[in-house]
Amino acid sequence: MLALPIWKWDADPVLFHWSGAIVGGIVAALGALMLAYGFLRKEREQQLTGFIFGIAGAAIWLKLPTVELRIYSMLFVVVFLGGHALLNWQIKRGGGPAEAAGDFIVYGVLGVLIGARLGHVIFYDWEKALNDPIWIFKIWTGGLASHGAVVGLIIAMYLFTKKRGVPFLEGADRFAFSAALGATVVRIGNLFNSEIIGKKVPDQSWGMWFPRVDHEQILRYPSQLYEIALGTFVFVGLLVADRAMGKEKRPRGALIAWFFALYFTGRLFTERYKEIEALPLDSAVSMGQYLSFLPALLGWYGLYWAFKRKEPVGWFDNTMELPEDAEEEESDEDEDEEDELDEADSDADESDEDEDSDHEAEDEAPAKPAKKKAHADPDVEAEFEAGKLKKQPIKPEPEEP
Repeated sequence: MLALPIWKWDADPVLFHWSGAIVGGIVAALGALMLAYGFLRKEREQQLTGFIFGIAGAAIWLKLPTVELRIYSMLFVVVFLGGHALLNWQIKRGGGPAEAAGDFIVYGVLGVLIGARLGHVIFYDWEKALNDPIWIFKIWTGGLASHGAVVGLIIAMYLFTKKRGVPFLEGADRFAFSAALGATVVRIGNLFNSEIIGKKVPDQSWGMWFPRVDHEQILRYPSQLYEIALGTFVFVGLLVADRAMGKEKRPRGALIAWFFALYFTGRLFTERYKEIEALPLDSAVSMGQYLSFLPALLGWYGLYWAFKRKEPVGWFDNTMELPEDAEEEESDEDEDEEDELDEADSDADESDEDEDSDHEAEDEAPAKPAKKKAHADPDVEAEFEAGKLKKQPIKPEPEEP
């Protein structure tokens, strides 16, 4: 029997240390550039991003003497950049503008950070948050929940699509690949941080040892690797499903439904090997499984709903201008409709005029005089009636030669 490996994982999660003043100055300078660009182009999203970067740079300058550049942070940058590229690819393929994906960055960043942090606080560390409310804002100390990030992204996508006049499911479909990328890369960061560790292997014959967590050798299931494999499988599955459904011929809502169905169904299995959090250690079901059950059902039902409705896909928002050909066609159609309406109105007017003229002619025409009977002598008529006289036929007068 092939023996399974024992793997000691002691990778340093910090790449290097920097001065807080230098890092804060760089972040604040980037914020100033974004703010200036936003005012120049009159783009509120860029203005908001610049403002956030400026506040963050000032906070780093004043509060942090040194800044650690962690691998986890670098991977988050990969998630945002890669997610933007994938979203841009999907929106442009659907006929949308190139700047739409860039405008979503602000919504996405805030949705991920706020949602993931609040998700961790509410489901995993509520008591700690009550004892130290300031800790909630210390995101750099760790504590982000993927389920909270999903909720945050859903809210962010809803606000973004509502502002641009795009159906919510259209935007969610376009974001499915980005979500799968994030679900994969973030788990690599968890591995480098030696966090979200697996349960202990019962016979301790194989597994991973995390010295940063367990000082003595304790072999655990490689749950981070399971999550990375799941994310990779979902990403490839989306590519296959997208191609099988005909890409832009797929029904609206199908792509995000596939993501929910595949990813959260998979989480029901991978969560079995992760250390229990926020629940008793002997609990048969983990918090992650509780939180994955409903999204998995939603994904499978979403597939049924999408293929039943068969709504066509296509990105068109209120910031886009119609192409000249489409505008000419619309103007021609409008002109034809106006001509038809004018003709109908003129025909109706003519018929009304004809009817009015007929009525006027009838009113103006003199009434025909009633035939008057020749004046008759009443005595003669009485004799005729009594039978004393008989009416003789009138003889025609002879014609003159």
